[in-house]
Amino acid sequence: MPTFSVNGMNCGHCTKTITNAILAVDPSAKVETDIPSKTVKVSSEKSIEILSSTISEAGYEVTATGS
Repeated sequence: MPTFSVNGMNCGHCTKTITNAILAVDPSAKVETDIPSKTVKVSSEKSIEILSSTISEAGYEVTATGS
C-alpha cells in the first residue's frame, strides 16, 4: 500500500478532497489519511504516479512517496 506525504493536508476538508479525488480515478480504492503525520495511504490498482498526480491535481503537494 503506497504512502504519500502530503504538504498542506491539515483538516478534515483536506482529507475529504483528497479521498474524493482518488475515488474519482479508482472507485474501488481504499484511502487512509492521517492529518498529524500528513500522510495518505492508498490501496489501489492505479500506479503510484497516477495517484500522486491525482493528489497534486486536487491542490496538494506530494513531498514523498513510499510503499
